[in-house]
Amino acid sequence: MRFGINSFLFTSPFTTESVSLFKTFKKWGFDTVEIPIEDPSHIDPAAVKAAADKAGIAIGSVCACMGPGRDFRGSDADQATAMAYCQAIIDQAAAMGCPRLIGPVYSVVGKADAVEPAQQKVEWDLVVKNLKVLAAHAEAKGVEICIEPLNRFETDFLNTCDQGLKLVKAVGSKAVKLHLDTFHMNIEEKNQAAAILKAGKRLGHFHACGSDRGTPGGDHIAWKEIAKALKKVGYQGDVVIESFTTDVKVIARAAAIWRKIEPKRNDIAVKGLAFLKKTLR
Repeated sequence: MRFGINSFLFTSPFTTESVSLFKTFKKWGFDTVEIPIEDPSHIDPAAVKAAADKAGIAIGSVCACMGPGRDFRGSDADQATAMAYCQAIIDQAAAMGCPRLIGPVYSVVGKADAVEPAQQKVEWDLVVKNLKVLAAHAEAKGVEICIEPLNRFETDFLNTCDQGLKLVKAVGSKAVKLHLDTFHMNIEEKNQAAAILKAGKRLGHFHACGSDRGTPGGDHIAWKEIAKALKKVGYQGDVVIESFTTDVKVIARAAAIWRKIEPKRNDIAVKGLAFLKKTLR
């Protein structure tokens, strides 16, 4: 098991110049960094990889930023834009020696409404069709796609582990796995540990966030039960702290962070990492 940090806590967008963060992440004790790629033009993969290698930290995952116009269940134009974007960041992940693309790799974030069953089926079929194409590209590049259910306020498409597993099965690719996040599960799952056990070997990525998107451990999430579940399924992947603060205003607005969750954002990383290492290992 490796422990990682999502760079959204400290910067947006991540650019080639943002690699200056890597030394600090390594000094704090992180094994990996998770890079949200808001636009492929923002980074030089070779330079980012070189900086990570120099700092002694792995690029464990790249995060899909499914903003406006990137939607596998949207218009033909939005589907094409989403495909071009996701294929480009898979290529960049491969170039950086990064093993996985993670996040809501199916629809634009924030698209949440009551959808009639007939329309749900149309959208489901579109996502499955597009993910089959994307999965073939990922397989060719040696990159996994880990699909993340989000909470009901951020999407109406995929909210639970059960729905995520259904999508993984429908795509039917060895490159496609499930990504679970404690913040979203805290809203949508009746029992987070049970969801992890259900995911089993199909769990490819894990976000560890406080129930308020703050520091893991300083909240009401049943971390001991989560630790037992991760051990029982033999999870050996990355456990990544993904949190947001008002210091990064663009992401704070997108994630509905309207107040300081913790006095210092560094504490989310440093104290959160200490807690996770103590609890999950």
